[in-house]
Amino acid sequence: MRNNWLNPPEWTRVEALQFPGTIDGPWARYVADADERGVGTVHYPRLVASDEASAAQLARRTLTNLYNQRPTWLDLAHRRLDETVAAAYGWDASLAGSDILARLLDLNLRRRERPARR
Repeated sequence: MRNNWLNPPEWTRVEALQFPGTIDGPWARYVADADERGVGTVHYPRLVASDEASAAQLARRTLTNLYNQRPTWLDLAHRRLDETVAAAYGWDASLAGSDILARLLDLNLRRRERPARR
């Protein structure tokens, strides 16, 4: 959801960068046609603005601006995430932030006291 707000498909297009890379390097999943040394061509897809007008609009679409605007869909997504995490811990989703931090600290302290599993 956030990525679609930051990079709307109607304002972007995929551009593939191409450069040499190795099959055991950081670009491994993008390497094609590797030779016997493991060197091939990286085909790295990235999003770019589809035109100058889109580039100007995209420049204003920052995470800071998104969170400052705090649209309803973002609030709802965070609320669902908070509820899901609370349920995973078996906690009430309406816990105050300070109570959540206290419980997390307690969990971490108890975890530190246990010997590491191997």
